[in-house]
Amino acid sequence: MEQFMEIATQADNIPIIGMLVLVLICLGLAMKQAFVHDRLIDKGQKDKIFHEMYK
Repeated sequence: MEQFMEIATQADNIPIIGMLVLVLICLGLAMKQAFVHDRLIDKGQKDKIFHEMYK
């Protein structure tokens, strides 16, 4: 773990770690929305998906 932190905190690698964090955040938000939309489809409320996207 010590070697990993040494490599990860080098100046060249900090932007890459920042991008990884942003990708994980965006992926989490996208999956959350996908699950909400799937529940609406299962309930037969397919027309509410469009309104749910603009909340």
